[in-house]
Amino acid sequence: MTRSELFENIKRKKSFLCVGLDTDISKIPKHLLNSEDPVFEFNKQIIDSTKDLCVSFKPNMAFYETQGAKGWISLEKTINYINQNCPDIFTIADAKRGDIGNTSKMYAKAFLETLNFDSITVAPYMGEDSVAPFLEYKNKWVIVLALTSNKGAFDFQTLALNPIFISESGIIGEQLLYQQVLETSKKWGNSDNMMYVVGATKAEMLADIRKIIPDNFLLVPGVGAQGGSLQEVAKYGMNKECGLLVNSSRGIIYAGTGEDFADKAREEALILQKEMKQLLENYL
Repeated sequence: MTRSELFENIKRKKSFLCVGLDTDISKIPKHLLNSEDPVFEFNKQIIDSTKDLCVSFKPNMAFYETQGAKGWISLEKTINYINQNCPDIFTIADAKRGDIGNTSKMYAKAFLETLNFDSITVAPYMGEDSVAPFLEYKNKWVIVLALTSNKGAFDFQTLALNPIFISESGIIGEQLLYQQVLETSKKWGNSDNMMYVVGATKAEMLADIRKIIPDNFLLVPGVGAQGGSLQEVAKYGMNKECGLLVNSSRGIIYAGTGEDFADKAREEALILQKEMKQLLENYL
């Protein structure tokens, strides 16, 4: 999917919502356990109930890999269902891969070619050659981990590298590790094939992040169950083409526990979509 196609879909649906398909078989409604493939059946109903309110779906690989081969089959059926029935949806393999070049090449082929996701999350710690293979695919995207939403992000990502520093982007003060990740990695790709993960719980840092990467899309987890503010994310992070994909997983997919779980998920997605519609009208 191209950048312009993604932006047009955001404008058409008046939404920049990404629904995370973090499907835990121990948490899905009990009546689905009698299905041939409970995880896929759960995903299918969530997809059908929210596809007109969101622009992206993001399966997290851990929830499928824990089921072994069965989970991989559920994942494959899920991505095929999205691609066949919702071709306008931007798909994200939340895999957080990144290894030496030859291994990354195989990861890229697995997710961007074999499974045909539009994008994959990648850890940049091993440097350019570990990320480059993911950038070889036309109209596919790499989503680089920059500043994550978890508490442990402060262990490394905000460490000061230089006490007095003026960055290429004009930021004066301490140079933090995540800022160096942004400054360096933005040269590997461009705003048409590279996005960044920036947690909603770090919304106050988005102003400085936008000085470094003004045009790139940001995948923003942490709204909903993790307590991030959608208003703050839009205030500091939105650009002229929206530039945001805001993810909610547990807050949507586990909104209900009964046979009406898909309807409950839609209700929660609709609340976010309505707020996003207003924010798009305010900032674009």
